[in-house]
Amino acid sequence: MVRGFKPLKRVLPGPASNLVRSVVTAVATPLDFAFRSGHARSSFANRAVTSGGEPLPWYTYPAIDFLRARDFGDRTVLEFGGGQSTFWWAERSRHVLTFEADEEWYAALRPRIPSNVDLVLVTGASRAAQVQEVRTQIGSSSFDVIVIDGLYREDMCAVAQSAVSVDGCIVADDSEGFEIFERMRASRLSRVDFYGYQPGVSLPHCTSVFFTERSFIISGTVPIIRL
Repeated sequence: MVRGFKPLKRVLPGPASNLVRSVVTAVATPLDFAFRSGHARSSFANRAVTSGGEPLPWYTYPAIDFLRARDFGDRTVLEFGGGQSTFWWAERSRHVLTFEADEEWYAALRPRIPSNVDLVLVTGASRAAQVQEVRTQIGSSSFDVIVIDGLYREDMCAVAQSAVSVDGCIVADDSEGFEIFERMRASRLSRVDFYGYQPGVSLPHCTSVFFTERSFIISGTVPIIRL
């Protein structure tokens, strides 16, 4: 965009070219973001997608950019709440285990689930029963990435802390709410907050990543990507 203004500066006086540049930048920048990021398409589709229609997790864009630069090819993912993120993680990781409590949404997802995803319907009659059902099914397994994005997020914080691998991480979406801070503050995990807009959402939110000093997610060998 800056290069595009150079010819304009040669034919217009300084104040005039600066005014045109300011107006175009103020209008073009949000439009460029909306279409390049897929925010506009997500708004009309009512689901999180890229500009090309591929699935995106409903995290903040800064968190998505951070995560997509990492290599999850040999990693396992545990999700509390399925959706677009399930397909996104399935493309990037070795295996995804997703728990979903909404029976209608589970039925809609089930036929589209890739072969490296286990989608589990939680059927307990009460909140406590569902939380215990998840704990029982996980057992002593550990996961490299655990995503808290649904299914009683407050309760899943404790489940995630007990199931995350020693070099893994926990991703909590909409972490400004759901008592995420209160439930995770005693975990001794470090935290980075990614504030920003989410696909097709009009207000900014926060996606937080919790990790230990051994976590692969913060390796300094990961290249800084160009957006």
